[in-house]
Amino acid sequence: MGRRVYGSEPDDPEPGPRPGHDYVELVGGPLDGMLLDVTGWPPREVVDGALLMSEHGHFGPAGRSQYVPAEPPGSGDVGRFVWRGDVP
Repeated sequence: MGRRVYGSEPDDPEPGPRPGHDYVELVGGPLDGMLLDVTGWPPREVVDGALLMSEHGHFGPAGRSQYVPAEPPGSGDVGRFVWRGDVP
């Protein structure tokens, strides 16, 4: 089975990446190994990272997991977001 895209439904017959989309890999935390579709995100939002809903984080279904770019801003290599922790 291929890699899952964050936000795909569990019963989605094609939960993997789609052609023509841009993705970052989520590293660490409850969403480790998933891909996040950042197609069309303004560059500033990619640099800021993301707070993503996650039922498996420290705060359960109501919580969020914070992911930030693995590379420093301006490096030009934003291929991975690393987990920084969970927030309520």
